[in-house]
Amino acid sequence: VRSTYGPYAVLCHGDGHGETKMVHGPHSCQMLLMEKVGGYTQAIRNADSWEGWYWGAEHVWGEGAQGHSTDADNVLYDITQNTKMLIAIGCDLETTPWGFGGQFPTNVCYFWNDIGIKQISIAPDLNYYAAVHADKWIPILPNTDAALHLAVAYTWIDEGTYDKAYVDTHVVGFEQFRAYVMGEEDGVPKTPEWAAEKTGVSEWTIKALAREWASVPTSTIHYYGGSYIRGPYSHEPARLEVCLVGMQGMGKPGTHVYNKMADGLTQLDMPRPEILLKLDVIRSKVWSGRPLLEVTKQLIPKTQLHQAILEGSCWSWGNTSLYAHIDDQFKKYTYPIPKEEGGSEVHMIWMDNPCRSTCWNNSMESIQAYRSPKIETFVVQHPWLENDTIYADIILPVNTKLEERDFAQISSASPMNGIAIEEKAIEPLGESLSDYEAAGEVAKKLGLYDEYTDKLSIDEKIKWGYEVSGCQDAISWEELTQKGYYYIRTEDDWEKYPAGMRLFYEDPEKYPLKTPTGKLEFFSQRLADHFPDDKERPPYPKWIENGPSHDERLSSPRAKKYPLLLVSNHPRWRTHAENDDITWTREIRTCKVKGPDGYMYEPVWIHPQDAEARGIKDGDIVKLINERGTVLGAAIVWERIMPGVTYQDHGARADMISTEAGASIDRGGANNLISPANGTSQNCWGMATSGYLVDVQKVTAAEMEEWRTKFPAAFTRDYAPAAGLRYMTWIRGEE
Repeated sequence: VRSTYGPYAVLCHGDGHGETKMVHGPHSCQMLLMEKVGGYTQAIRNADSWEGWYWGAEHVWGEGAQGHSTDADNVLYDITQNTKMLIAIGCDLETTPWGFGGQFPTNVCYFWNDIGIKQISIAPDLNYYAAVHADKWIPILPNTDAALHLAVAYTWIDEGTYDKAYVDTHVVGFEQFRAYVMGEEDGVPKTPEWAAEKTGVSEWTIKALAREWASVPTSTIHYYGGSYIRGPYSHEPARLEVCLVGMQGMGKPGTHVYNKMADGLTQLDMPRPEILLKLDVIRSKVWSGRPLLEVTKQLIPKTQLHQAILEGSCWSWGNTSLYAHIDDQFKKYTYPIPKEEGGSEVHMIWMDNPCRSTCWNNSMESIQAYRSPKIETFVVQHPWLENDTIYADIILPVNTKLEERDFAQISSASPMNGIAIEEKAIEPLGESLSDYEAAGEVAKKLGLYDEYTDKLSIDEKIKWGYEVSGCQDAISWEELTQKGYYYIRTEDDWEKYPAGMRLFYEDPEKYPLKTPTGKLEFFSQRLADHFPDDKERPPYPKWIENGPSHDERLSSPRAKKYPLLLVSNHPRWRTHAENDDITWTREIRTCKVKGPDGYMYEPVWIHPQDAEARGIKDGDIVKLINERGTVLGAAIVWERIMPGVTYQDHGARADMISTEAGASIDRGGANNLISPANGTSQNCWGMATSGYLVDVQKVTAAEMEEWRTKFPAAFTRDYAPAAGLRYMTWIRGEE
């Protein structure tokens, strides 16, 4: 491929939530190798679970890690001391954190319950956080939070209950924002009555929320943001949320936007450790991947990969990297780059995270892209034969961290900090190698092994990690190898550090934000200058009914055919697509529902009112449908979901009945297959994987029999209800 088309004909695709390894790092080992042979095209990971913060909030409060505020130090402590009410918007702190930060957020929420901090959940579903911790659940139609936020702002302005002195000194652009909210710009006051029609939340509930919010120190809380932050136009509710907290004096005691994941993003965990781990140094020296802020000369945003392959070209504002600086959002990238610069279409894919069909946008087109005649070779390295792996030409079997010796740094969303030496629990199974070793074997064939490894053994790299960690003066190498780990003490006077934006609150001139003006920008001059005609992301946040990118409202003519809004959360019983085969959890009703045919279907929540209108009963096999395809599930009929909405978690393992373009059918419940093709909005290359139009219909016995007749192979796969799909045939290498 390289000799025919050039180095950029090889696409390297690797990122995301692989196992937490360092030397054996599961993402980017192939990139490390391909850099040694002249380069490659990089698939750039977008801000996939925090789209709204990245494309929206960052333009209000300034550049921060993944669009969040970097001022996260001691926010948890300050909330505990001073906050009277917490509002969780569109997120589930009992579900999303478990795969990344463990049960620490769960314990914190219980603690807040115990000490009497009122907790409010605003979401279409009575999710697990709302059921366990919330004092009140406010049901809201998916992707309508912007209307609710505007009505809260209207109430504060109308009743004079916002912090005028703070706004005068800490905010720019408030007058433009106020004029829009009060209807002076467009003749439509954003009253609670107006918002009630958009959101399904009564006007008196909106007024009560606004008044209580204004009367006591209040913070909003998230773990990234959940489905709230991953829908069409999600930058608008994100911007508006920051504006609302700003109107009440962001940074004052008890007043924050608190994202639990922000602890660790800036190496300032709560409470602050005595030693700050040198994460950047560790990554640059030990992690087997490329620096997070670097991108290749030719690149493709992950949200556009299927378009790039199927149509032969794409372009974007910004490279879309989750770690890119905000200024990059105003730079235009094109694929392929000019031929005179070595540009070429992609003809080979080397992937170590084969999960687009389950975890990315409009992913049915990803399957079509894999099968395109343009892709001459598709290589996957992965521990499990699942999802996109089945479309590969070559599979490199990779082992798990239980089969490897490695170095570990403990931080980022953890309540503790430290380093560890991870010993093997078992020897590698079969012929499997780590990602690092697998790419290393290819390097040997190319005569580049020394360059690939820097002539260092795995044990030498592990020791190198210790030597640059920042902990080398606190524990000797001998003691670390004997004990296995070192936890860093909490700094004795950690309480002294200002909480969140406290310094900005106290003196905005001396401690400015990372915005052009140094203040909260309700109006962004940068957006106005660079995108003067953008009606989907204007210079200040608005309600966007529809536009060139999306028409996914109940007001749409499409809603006559697809009258329900789908909310798709991070899953309760999985981490994205992993753990969908755990036998114990599959016995839980909200994990899988056994259909009349014995198949374990992904649950589809539907309100009794909507179920009755469709003749659907609890346990029936149902289908989610729209123009992009069909996804099956089994109905759970209850009032944990509001009328007009249906719910199915993302991440179920795809089990394709048909992959026909425009008529695909998935039995497994991977609803990203039918999510919108376009990005967050016309100039924002995020993805929209929740809050879009579908219908739910009962699958009849005749319809299922028709599929069995038309697609017999799909119904004869080896399948165990206790665990799901099974692949029992493989190719064994030479003895």
